[in-house]
Amino acid sequence: MSARIERRSRRARRGAGRGQGGFTLLEVLIAFAILSVAVVVVIQGFAQGLRLLKAAGDHQQAVLLADQKTREMVTPVEGRDQGKEGNYDWERTVTVVPAPDLTRTPATAKWHVYRIDVKVSWGDKRAVEIVSMRTAADAAVLPGRPSR
Repeated sequence: MSARIERRSRRARRGAGRGQGGFTLLEVLIAFAILSVAVVVVIQGFAQGLRLLKAAGDHQQAVLLADQKTREMVTPVEGRDQGKEGNYDWERTVTVVPAPDLTRTPATAKWHVYRIDVKVSWGDKRAVEIVSMRTAADAAVLPGRPSR
């Protein structure tokens, strides 16, 4: 009887040892599913980062163009300009802002305040607008030269 019990215990030890040696197919499939979801999330995160980087670069270029078009107005003249540079459409509007304090004396009457409004647009709905104020005096009237 003891020989029979000993054989059974040896079989039980061998069977238990075989089952503990690795992963089941279900465990492996679940691990691959979790890994694949994680990889997809990481790739989407990188793609979103690249999209945001491009949008930021486009916005920066638009701001630089708007600043350039504002600075081109050395001597402001009331009016409206527009144009296209690369993928960007721009529009510049210069208007005289009423300044009652500047009309009180003859010395200040020649000065005007200008509002320079530059709008740059690109893509479907993206746009940047820069508004600046500038003061300028009327050009001195020289003999033989017409006044503004």
